[in-house]
Amino acid sequence: MMKVKLWGVRGSIPCPGPETVKYGGNTASIELRVGEENRLMIIDAGSGIRKLGERIIKHDLPKDPLKIKMFFTHTHWDHILGFPFFIPIFIPGTEIDVYGPVTYEDEGLDQIIGDQLRYRYFPVKHSELSAVIRYHPLREGTMDLGDGLFVTTKYLNHPILCLGYRFEYKGKAFCTAYDHEPFRNVFPTDPEQPGYDAEAAEEGEAAAREENEKVLRFYQNADLLIHDSQYTKKEYLSSKLGWGHSPFETAINNAHKAGVKRLALFHHDPNRTDQQLDALIETFRRRISGKSQMQVEIAREGREFIL
Repeated sequence: MMKVKLWGVRGSIPCPGPETVKYGGNTASIELRVGEENRLMIIDAGSGIRKLGERIIKHDLPKDPLKIKMFFTHTHWDHILGFPFFIPIFIPGTEIDVYGPVTYEDEGLDQIIGDQLRYRYFPVKHSELSAVIRYHPLREGTMDLGDGLFVTTKYLNHPILCLGYRFEYKGKAFCTAYDHEPFRNVFPTDPEQPGYDAEAAEEGEAAAREENEKVLRFYQNADLLIHDSQYTKKEYLSSKLGWGHSPFETAINNAHKAGVKRLALFHHDPNRTDQQLDALIETFRRRISGKSQMQVEIAREGREFIL
């Protein structure tokens, strides 16, 4: 059995307040529990990880020393800012293995995430932490996590290197696909446009189509897919192209094509109110009614899925 619990579902920046109470204002953090041993995995350390850390200290620490695997989709601020406030990093005996996309910058994963804990930004330095923290850079591939649990990684389309994760255990699959924008042809396709090249335009179309098909195969037949849906199609086409996020419509259509059983729409725009999210999900449910067996919902803090 896999249990997935959402602790933060917003994108860009935490946005607490009366207009975000229902779905939550914390940024991305997801708890994954696997098997009878209740193995603990965490995907991203946005501001939602603070409350998760408190729960781990209360319910897990009294039983055994903490062993945690933490997976980062990427290192943008809203996905790592909760790390210094994750209480287990201060507890002696805790072991945390941190996984994330390999970086081709001068700094490694340990520096990008760990350097938040410097006196310039935070009162405790990374070297002063009591937990043992090991960093593991990832590329695309499949990793055996033991006891029948596997995780497959897939590069997504975002302004920084970003990974989707597919966890598989005893015939069940849980996938994440955020932060992600559909791949598109970046070459001019109109012969009247400056710089138009017919061969480049054709190759660009083929490359974008191929990459989008790879993403669909990545979450093919998933029991649960948590997918980026920061914008509506209108918002996306009007001013958000190239920002690295998907429209609701694209996420729903692609998940349906891929045979996904349950879709949770995730990474809500910080300006999106609970009332607006309610209206959007009702609209989309009406549109797919009778056309798809897929269950679709808005990701909400505290929501738990059992696979």
